Amino acid sequence: MQSDKLKSYLHLHVIVFIWGFTAVLGKLISLDALPLVWYRMLFAVGFIYIFIRIKKLPVQISKKDSIRLLIAGLIIALHWFTFFKAIKVSNISITLACLSTGAFFTSLIEPIFFRKKIIWTDIFFGIIVIIGLYFIAKSINTDKIGLLHSLLFRGNKYLFGIILALISAFLSASFAVINSYFVQKINPTIISYYELSGGVLFLTILLLFSGSFSAKFFQLSASDFGYLLILSSVCTAYAFIASTAVMKFLSPYTVMLTINLEPIYGIILAILFFEGEEKMNNSFYIGALIILITVVVNGLLKFKK
Repeated sequence: MQSDKLKSYLHLHVIVFIWGFTAVLGKLISLDALPLVWYRMLFAVGFIYIFIRIKKLPVQISKKDSIRLLIAGLIIALHWFTFFKAIKVSNISITLACLSTGAFFTSLIEPIFFRKKIIWTDIFFGIIVIIGLYFIAKSINTDKIGLLHSLLFRGNKYLFGIILALISAFLSASFAVINSYFVQKINPTIISYYELSGGVLFLTILLLFSGSFSAKFFQLSASDFGYLLILSSVCTAYAFIASTAVMKFLSPYTVMLTINLEPIYGIILAILFFEGEEKMNNSFYIGALIILITVVVNGLLKFKK
């Protein structure tokens, strides 16, 4: 059991690194957030369906569970929409930094969902992560007029990006808690298949009613198509199934706290791809170090327990 937990924890870090690359892909893809998420989920469902057929996995589950998973798919669709929208309206640094609040949201949601006592050490670690988030957000402001003034008055897009990213973090935390329940009784691949299918279904209905489907909507450039294939296969189908599977051995809070490394991985990758648009200063390294230490200490404490 201890070995399974350690392997799952290390596997989770590989998954989080892959997720860090999704922000780069989101910026490289020219599509707006809504069609981007629709294509991502649609392609991912196709990849997972092929995997299910190869492995000959049974897809039948109870009607009650199928409805719940389809609804959970709406949550993940909204999470990805707000995530990519935040990147489009602000930048990768702001979006990924704000996702660090996911662990704090989880520490509040998990006790309510599972009807158990609040673990105050989780709240403590969540607060530390928020402190790290402050320093990372502060690193975005490179002049002397102040972070708050920069966010509020140097263009509403920064404030809008922060709000969208915080909503995305809350939805991600909710989704992690929900999946930790289902993974105990349903195959992770089947969970992913139903949830992503639910996301595609809800987004399709939304696009139909908004009249977004047109000839232009289905005209993808070669680069967008290639990036979408990478995003939907490696960063979605594989990472989605794998992240759900590790929840058999890790708590939702530990998962969300580890996901706080995504800003570090993502911003480093963003620097490599968009060095002129994404800058880091000493404040970023302070915030990154705070989050890193928090993740390591939490992992050690959970593993020892």
